Amino acid sequence: MLDEKLQDTLVSMFCRRVATEGDKTALHVKRGDRFATISWTQMAEDARRTAAALVRLGVQPGDRVIQVSENRYEWIVLDLAIHIARGIHVAVHSTLTGPQIAYQIVNSGAKLVVVSGSDQAQKLAAVGEQLPADIAYVSFDPCSERIAGHAIGLLSDTVAQTSAADGKALEKIALEHGKSTDMATILYTSGTTGEPKGVMLSHRNLTFNCHAVLESFTLDPADLRLSWLPLSHIFARTSDLYMWIAGGGELALAQSRETIIADCQTLKPTYLNGVPYFFDKVHRFLVENGMADKPGALQGMLGGRMKMCCGGGAALPDHVADFFTKSGVALVQGYGLTESSPVISTGTQHDHRLGTVGKPIHGIEVKIASDGEILTRGPHVMAGYWNLPEDTANTIRDGWLHTGDLGHIEDGYLRITGRKKELIVTAGGKNIAPSYLEGLLTQDPLIAQAVVIGDAKNYLTALIVPEPEALKSEITKRKIALSSPAEALSHPAVLEMYTERINHRLTDVSHAEQIQKFTLVPRGFTIESGEMTPTLKVRRNVVMTNYAPQIQAMYGA
Repeated sequence: MLDEKLQDTLVSMFCRRVATEGDKTALHVKRGDRFATISWTQMAEDARRTAAALVRLGVQPGDRVIQVSENRYEWIVLDLAIHIARGIHVAVHSTLTGPQIAYQIVNSGAKLVVVSGSDQAQKLAAVGEQLPADIAYVSFDPCSERIAGHAIGLLSDTVAQTSAADGKALEKIALEHGKSTDMATILYTSGTTGEPKGVMLSHRNLTFNCHAVLESFTLDPADLRLSWLPLSHIFARTSDLYMWIAGGGELALAQSRETIIADCQTLKPTYLNGVPYFFDKVHRFLVENGMADKPGALQGMLGGRMKMCCGGGAALPDHVADFFTKSGVALVQGYGLTESSPVISTGTQHDHRLGTVGKPIHGIEVKIASDGEILTRGPHVMAGYWNLPEDTANTIRDGWLHTGDLGHIEDGYLRITGRKKELIVTAGGKNIAPSYLEGLLTQDPLIAQAVVIGDAKNYLTALIVPEPEALKSEITKRKIALSSPAEALSHPAVLEMYTERINHRLTDVSHAEQIQKFTLVPRGFTIESGEMTPTLKVRRNVVMTNYAPQIQAMYGA
């Protein structure tokens, strides 16, 4: 089955779905005060004509097209259109700054830049001197800004100049001449360390990954996926967008991160992918409101039809996964990275084990190197890093992708134990995986986030973000007198309480892994502060810079 699909392209996969489903509902998108439905046929027509518009704007096969936009219907249409025009989609996170976006535009050698509207255009207008003069700019929404001296046209105006026949002709060419080995996208790594690198993924990388994952799932035509993670990230791109095209059913775009639960109530989805932080917040909400033990509370919160949720992008706390599953909603972990398109392994609704990231997907190889690093080989492994042959050679050796993650396999299930590149090496020579300790700490209801520090130091320290409502409740319960909320972060009774909690969570780890000192910080680590990536991974170097005085104080410097 998988061998037959190795010649698939995103265009051929999409065309098969359109031919099969036609006028059936494909997509739900919020318009005004309600969710509108869009059929497969309508979406195909919009994508074809947009492809014709791209060609009118000068896009040729192999040209890179930048898209800087929040999730919306036009994002999906443009993605499909770029593939139909045989271009290469460089999807940029909408939360990046102007200089960060400019870096990707210049580095990728983009021919065309598409922005969602004025908010994104303003970022680029401010860094116009960094951008080449020969790039065209268009937008989904009207923009009055100028970028590097260029006016920003409306993409819809160019689409209006095309015909259905123009789009059909391009689609026919893409089906006849497009190859599965053609590059489909360049996605820049989130840059937790160093400069972002452009990951080159082919059509085969992406379509194979979808088909391989779907081998383990039983889909129903009535299934509805709710998508809220940024489509510019590979997790949502493959596991929501392309998996939906490959497997059928319906997809809905959440309005925002803040409306996920409300959208669940309205749409009643059956599948939801997310980052652990979201699932942890749902669990904490139910606990804090005395609803955690109420039968059906979780299912009701998620709309009443939820079959399975999948966490990815970071470690999923065991107690959260256990709570969801015991409450009747299977919450499983998947594992992968941008360089593997992304899925390497995943739990499924009927086959998952707590504390693991499931079994490797069909048709790939996974092994553990002598130093514990996870290696993988197969059609899901990237073509390489854009214009970085040495980095590519260092990462892919003899066909094996070196993930940089540490783990082991037990009874066929893959367990992640840490990040090789993030290993803390103490002054005493002890190798410590901070993500493992952080996962233990954030299991405590009083700890929302934690960053463990200690590289080249004699002992470990931590920056702790308190869970505000839980802390407030505990302060009231213990009758701790405070003159202001800020005083809670340094009050001896509060610090003693956190010391007890931290020591309890780390009872079963070695002496070298104990937290000797900690600092309670007044706010959470966020995307806006630059302390987290768009996929909610901590940028340790940024956090350590922002909190340098506090860290120095914990080490007596």
